[in-house]
Amino acid sequence: MPWDKVSEEGIVELVDTFYGKIRQDPELGPIFEEAIGDDWQPHLTKMYDFWSSIMLTTGRYKGRPLPAHVRLPIEPRHFGLWLELFTETTEEVFEPETAHAFQVKAHQIAGSFMSALDTVKQFPSMAR
Repeated sequence: MPWDKVSEEGIVELVDTFYGKIRQDPELGPIFEEAIGDDWQPHLTKMYDFWSSIMLTTGRYKGRPLPAHVRLPIEPRHFGLWLELFTETTEEVFEPETAHAFQVKAHQIAGSFMSALDTVKQFPSMAR
């Protein structure tokens, strides 16, 4: 039964389900596999903290995601694929209102990343 509100348990289910799909995706999977390697648990744990901080304002996430992503061979179309899988997963894991709240945040994050990555391509010293 889908979660009707944001909770730590729902975030874990979302992250685990979403990254299971990412790993199976023929385009996104290899990018993530190359960056993460064989041990996905540290990344998943970081994503639990990230979404907990975003959606529940727990402040658990302390990372700087942009420098890690600048090194990856990602393009705007990858963000579109990422958003499609994320939207699909939120709709499976949560009731519509809660899924929509995650989707709004994901679109904001993707927009920010695309803009930042474009800026870094123009000014590489900003990635440090």
